[in-house]
Amino acid sequence: MSTGDQSDDFEQLHALITNTEDIKGFLDGMTGFAAAMMSRSAGAEIQCAVTLHQRKRSAHIAGSSDEAVLLDEIEQRLGQGPCEEALETGKPVLLGDIATDRRWPEYRKTLEAAGCRSVLGMPLELGPDAAAVLNFFAPATGLFTEDTVADAEVFAAMAGQALRLSLRIATADQLAENLRAAMESRTAIDLACGIIMAQNRCSHDEAFEILRRGSSTRNQKLHALAEEIVAGFSDAPAAATHFED
Repeated sequence: MSTGDQSDDFEQLHALITNTEDIKGFLDGMTGFAAAMMSRSAGAEIQCAVTLHQRKRSAHIAGSSDEAVLLDEIEQRLGQGPCEEALETGKPVLLGDIATDRRWPEYRKTLEAAGCRSVLGMPLELGPDAAAVLNFFAPATGLFTEDTVADAEVFAAMAGQALRLSLRIATADQLAENLRAAMESRTAIDLACGIIMAQNRCSHDEAFEILRRGSSTRNQKLHALAEEIVAGFSDAPAAATHFED
């Protein structure tokens, strides 16, 4: 891979961060770039899939084609193959020829049926909270040469950097959304307590207790009941908005 190609790939990967709405979109774009890069390097069409594991979350699988995604999903279900071993060891794993390599017999049958003769699993460095592996699928043997594998390692290093940044942004966005939702919920509860205080001539603590009991009696979440009270107060005449449990 030339320096110019590396620079182009790096720029495209980082452009994905701002041009995609979520991690799935980023992974789809990343595998497309990875497949194109490896196809240039190998001189033949290479497909790519990626599996991303995060703590307490379901695995994400994306790919440059439906077939690549399917092959990756089957490997995950079987729990055997280059991707799985690369995930465990943190090192590249090559299945050079499905006809002569005796590892992973069940998965090799799937690869043979799909017309895939060779697979390269390339791990990405993402830190302690996530792990991912690029799975490259070749239609012939001998395409994953020493130089091609080296190109895949360079791309994986760049892709790992971009994916780490994308994951940090997604986490920050989720935290911001959770905080925003919590603030909106808190605001609705405070407004509802204010309405109850005015209607019942009571303290804030007493109003909150009325709201809490109403939530329990109606088997309704506190913030949902609060939003209902605020909406009713905004929409209805003052005489019709009185609330008590």
